Amino acid sequence: MSKPKQQERTRAQESTSAIERLYISMRHLFSRGFYKPMGISGETLRKSLLLLRPEIYGSIAEEKTELNGLTYVIERLPEGIEECQFINLTADEGYRNSHFKAIIPAKRRRNCYRIDKDQMVIEITRGRSEIYDILTHLTFLFIESHKIKDRVLLNDQNKTTREWQNLENTVLHNLQLSSKERDVLVVHLGSILGRTYDEVYDAHKNFATDENPDRFFHLIYWLGKLAINEELKDNKRSVRFSSVLNEEIGHHIYGEIWANDIKKSLFENSLLGRPIHIISANMHSVMNSIYATNAIPKEAKQSKDFELYEVLSSKDSGDLQSAVKNYASENGLIYIKDKSGTNINVQIIDTDKINFENTLFEKVNSKGEKPVIIVMDYAFGEQAYETMDELLKPYKTGTETIHLDIKSVSIMGKAGILEGGKGDIMIPSSHIFEGTADNYPFTNELTKEDLQGFSVEVFDGSMITVLGTSLQNKDLLHFFHDSTWNVIGLEMEGAHYQKAIQAASKIRGNISEDVKVRYAYYASDNPLETGATLASGGLGMSGVTPTYAITQKILEQIF
Repeated sequence: MSKPKQQERTRAQESTSAIERLYISMRHLFSRGFYKPMGISGETLRKSLLLLRPEIYGSIAEEKTELNGLTYVIERLPEGIEECQFINLTADEGYRNSHFKAIIPAKRRRNCYRIDKDQMVIEITRGRSEIYDILTHLTFLFIESHKIKDRVLLNDQNKTTREWQNLENTVLHNLQLSSKERDVLVVHLGSILGRTYDEVYDAHKNFATDENPDRFFHLIYWLGKLAINEELKDNKRSVRFSSVLNEEIGHHIYGEIWANDIKKSLFENSLLGRPIHIISANMHSVMNSIYATNAIPKEAKQSKDFELYEVLSSKDSGDLQSAVKNYASENGLIYIKDKSGTNINVQIIDTDKINFENTLFEKVNSKGEKPVIIVMDYAFGEQAYETMDELLKPYKTGTETIHLDIKSVSIMGKAGILEGGKGDIMIPSSHIFEGTADNYPFTNELTKEDLQGFSVEVFDGSMITVLGTSLQNKDLLHFFHDSTWNVIGLEMEGAHYQKAIQAASKIRGNISEDVKVRYAYYASDNPLETGATLASGGLGMSGVTPTYAITQKILEQIF
């Protein structure tokens, strides 16, 4: 009798298992409260990440240092973290009231505090997704630091290379370098990192700031130095989770405060009984689309199509942006700066106070209704469920319980695209939750045809909600795209939003079953294309057209 042939696992299956192990390990370490990333307790995380080899982390599994991935990670972690042996993840435990200055990473809205030269505190107020995000970035960072250590530490008598000694002398004595001396150090760094002169020079330029033009040298030195200390002195870096964070996570503490602040503002402005449309988007596109043409008429007359919004998106247009904001605040817009810790700011727009002359919109669908628009800034991963679930709950005022008249929920977000390129648009028909068979089909009020004619490609199909955008590799993404799941893109919030909307409308009765949903995403990257991942940089001005095209169609359907 012939034995059944054992089928080998594909790379996609191995990648799926690696992601599952990563998340199980992270949850275990979180419950444990403490671990050493480069010790035995962090071994599973390291091995899983090296097996997975995510696209965003580039050459993580190779001997050479990954520079694009390093740029991506450092922009999302607090400045100076490479110098810290001890990293503490806490809830909002009052550090804002201390003398410590908040450090906010360039590409992540989170408060961090440098306690002393060896310790960094990172506040977690956006749920488990934020913890996973930080831990995978830290694991990458520490793996890269040990690559540096391996290249500079000589086996005999624990000495270091000449190149490392030169770098150490420059950093520790904070030497001011001439152009020639800087070039010499760039050459030395090429040897340390296993990279070419051009690659190191470009990285040096990317990391340079006005305050510290040689920040890249400092970053590489401290990454290597702490790895050397781990090897020679057994001074292991460690990550701790506070007991308060452990108790609070998953209990919607910040989301409930956030949602109640919004409903309180609606109540105080006599808007709670009106028809409400919720839009999850950035803090400028809805406001600019409604108010800009009347706020800055001179510039509006000189612009066609979306040129006005390109001008407003420029870093040099601060005066124009202020003019739009001031005009909007006088014509129905209420701005709620977040104080809850969710880091999600909100705009409430009373459409009854909008002057529709000279705008693209006419009151047709909303005629006589005086709808209210709530614009909420982007949530992060699982935080989308927490915030939307709390926002859709009734508001209690003393003995009265007031159900919100939610007419529609519109989600505009950035996502990775699996066909097409940066700036293209995706219209989902369902959300699939990665790592499970959970799926959320829905009737999308936005269609592919709605978004055509804006000089960008439009795709429709399924979207996958991933546990972390930084954990995807090409094998896994090809499986999603090429299989019958028909996945066109990946993002982190869609399934969480839809889960909250479906529960509120179809099970809990908090809002009407007839609530309309709109989902549209514009491509921030194509992780299947070499050089087009998130680590390759942002959209720049190419993001203006898809952002405002989607915003325009959402507002047209509301009005």
